[in-house]
Amino acid sequence: MNLRRLLPRSRAKGEPISTVGLLVRFTAAGLIVLLSLAALIAFIARQAGTAQASESARQVAFVTARGVVEPRLNGFVLAGEPAALSGFDKAMRDLVLQGSLVRVKLWNADGKIVYSDEPRLIGATFPLGAAEAEALRIQGSSESEVSDLSRPENRFEIPYRKLLEVYVGVHGPNNEPLLFEAYFQYQAVTQAGQTAWKRFAPPSLGALLVLELVQIPFAWSLARRVQRQQRERERLLQHAVDASDAERRRIAGELHDGVVQELTGLNYALDAMRLGSPDEGQRAELIADSASRLRGSIGSLRSLLVDIYPPNLAEEGLASALAELAAGLERTGVEVQLETDGAEHLPPAVAALLFRAAQEIVRNVASHSGAREVLIKAERLDGRARLVVDDDGRGFDETRLGERNSSGHLGLRSIGDLLAQSGGMLTVRAAPGQGTRVEVEVPVA
Repeated sequence: MNLRRLLPRSRAKGEPISTVGLLVRFTAAGLIVLLSLAALIAFIARQAGTAQASESARQVAFVTARGVVEPRLNGFVLAGEPAALSGFDKAMRDLVLQGSLVRVKLWNADGKIVYSDEPRLIGATFPLGAAEAEALRIQGSSESEVSDLSRPENRFEIPYRKLLEVYVGVHGPNNEPLLFEAYFQYQAVTQAGQTAWKRFAPPSLGALLVLELVQIPFAWSLARRVQRQQRERERLLQHAVDASDAERRRIAGELHDGVVQELTGLNYALDAMRLGSPDEGQRAELIADSASRLRGSIGSLRSLLVDIYPPNLAEEGLASALAELAAGLERTGVEVQLETDGAEHLPPAVAALLFRAAQEIVRNVASHSGAREVLIKAERLDGRARLVVDDDGRGFDETRLGERNSSGHLGLRSIGDLLAQSGGMLTVRAAPGQGTRVEVEVPVA
């Protein structure tokens, strides 16, 4: 697999995530939600205000019908006596027709208008609607609706354009059922809705706006964190790519310079024996030398196999895997002291991480240290797994470790990144001529 294909295209093109862009998108989304909520609050507030105004109109009509109209009803008013109607009309104009209440009508059960402040309607008969008949039948109840100005009895209300009708059932002097009808200007109802919206909308929208402003710093911080995490992921992936390339080159170099050269030399020696006429002593010596070189090549291949495909740590354990590494190092002539008594029963993830670190450290020891003796120690202490690799080699200057990493020594840097991601740590102590000690610690869940 080509790991470079895994690198994000945006980063490959030099286009990292923009913190400002993320913040702008977050703010735009917040403003869209804010405007949507503002529209919803306006609609609900106006609806509530309109409903409250309509209820107030019903209450005014009910109080007017029971407190002003019903006490002044008598037989002369119902009979249409001019003097009685004149007195009743004066009371209506003085006490009832005020503010948004602009028209009143009094009906009997036959649909006849007994009284209206519009004198041309008095005595006229019209069919009662369903709402009017219901209010007339159930005394004391009230109903309201938007006035239908196309009906004949409402032709004189057309100049008002839109009215709210309220019906209230009342009783005549002989307990005769009558219907009192009051007309309110609908503009007053809508103005009440607008007033309610103006009263409740500013604090509600102000609170939402403050919430939006408070969230912006958090959004900025979150966007910066996302950007940092993206850079960190891409850095780790780039390290993995570089480490993979370096590992391929190392394996190819070891195969070419080691096993391939050994087998090539062995092939030449066997061909020479086949073409020549060696005596029994020479043949035995050549066979013994060939067997020794084959064993060395097999050991080298086993070490490479361990590097390419590590043993199953879950089944064989970390101790067995470290023993394989130690054996490969011993085949290079290094004396290895292996201590793994405290490394049993580690979680597979922790064991795999320690083994990966041990691989890289042992590889560096074999390639660069020139050590004669090496200590490999694995143990578990106080909830943490610990690996120590201590050699008596040539060492190096710790202050130049960063230069070594930047010049292509990517192994330990990649291991350090992996350990940091897992909550662990890697410590390197070295000095020229005094060997190198590498310690790895990983938390055990």
